[in-house]
Amino acid sequence: MIPQEIIRQKRNGGTLSAADIYVFIDALARGELSEGQIGAFAMAVWFRGMTPEETVALTLAMAHSGDTLSWPGLDRPIADKHSTGGVGDNVSLMLAPIAAACGLAVPMISGRGLGHTGGTLDKLESIPGYTITPDAGLFRKVVEQAGCAIIGQTGSLAPADGRLYAVRDVTATVDSVPLITASILSKKLAAGLETLVLDVKIGNGAFMTSKDEAETLARSLVEVANGAGVRTSALITDMNEPLADAAGNVVELRNCLDFLAGRKADTRLETVVMAFAAEMLVQSKLAASLEEGEIAARQALASGRAAEAFGKMVHGLGGPADLLEQPDRYLQKAPVQKAVYAPVDGWLAACDARSTGIAVIDLGGGRRRPQDSIDHRVGFSDLLSLGTKVTAGDPIATVHAADEDAAERAAASLLDSYRISDDAPDLPPVIVTRL
Repeated sequence: MIPQEIIRQKRNGGTLSAADIYVFIDALARGELSEGQIGAFAMAVWFRGMTPEETVALTLAMAHSGDTLSWPGLDRPIADKHSTGGVGDNVSLMLAPIAAACGLAVPMISGRGLGHTGGTLDKLESIPGYTITPDAGLFRKVVEQAGCAIIGQTGSLAPADGRLYAVRDVTATVDSVPLITASILSKKLAAGLETLVLDVKIGNGAFMTSKDEAETLARSLVEVANGAGVRTSALITDMNEPLADAAGNVVELRNCLDFLAGRKADTRLETVVMAFAAEMLVQSKLAASLEEGEIAARQALASGRAAEAFGKMVHGLGGPADLLEQPDRYLQKAPVQKAVYAPVDGWLAACDARSTGIAVIDLGGGRRRPQDSIDHRVGFSDLLSLGTKVTAGDPIATVHAADEDAAERAAASLLDSYRISDDAPDLPPVIVTRL
């Protein structure tokens, strides 16, 4: 069938066969379709949707549009995690080495910042020498030796996704659940996973702001991934405030090192990391229950084995061997560090997390255009969590900036994004639901 007939069929509300979807995606990957045809297909899907079977076929076709990874001889279950993105969300940095220390192999392919959300790769590029695009041989070697490797997507993995996304981005078709599902999962399937856990964010700092939207996306991801042969579950987690007490690149990396050293206990971040570690261990059948999985994860953290796995990963991918022991030797600091003070007495009751993410971009810690460079040093640290009682003059955060003017603007922006109340707030749980 020629491409325009496939577009016409979907435009008219028809159901595409797996064969037709494979033909279309193969032509897309080979560069045989015009941007007009790709955009028309995306818009037809946006309006007409896809059945679960169509979405599975689309995901598999995109996953097999380039190279796929396999892991022969690796005597560990192959597992991964994906987040839909948030502010102060550095879960992957700790979760991958914790899971590795518990016996999993975690070949994690991550992304850069998107919109107001931070990117795992941008954080890792704060480490001198860290290679985010190793060749397949080095990628495999590090996974085998450290148990985990966090890298970026290469052009040879799911190339159809890259071209389709570029067109979706300029044709107002990004927010299509079947297309989001196929985009996320095609890269994960190309990595040769056996199991997957998904973190679908909800709230003012997430792309999905309502519970209905988040549940629709989470169900689609879980159904399609399981339909494609990867055991998958999802947690919907709260993103109405930064997850960690830091937002930015170096500051979140320092947060990771503190976490691995056991200095971030009893935080919202710890709750999420341990919940996902337990999910990964249960999905991979290394734990009989979520409770057993969490105990194993906590032991891996307390024993130092998770920190050791992180150190091996960093060094294996070109970073310093002693990053954990001497972070100040390698991680740059912003020239200006300025406390942000509470203007009145009360409780930190609400936060516009998206505005916090935008403030990091305004400091230079994110991109306005794809070609922009990043100042990895800037951001916020020491962010107090919602529900904290403060007195006027108490510090509620620290701004890390390139100069005094930028620090002043960021401090004002941060204060504008918080609401201080006379009464203690009723806050939602950080883990909203499990699918």
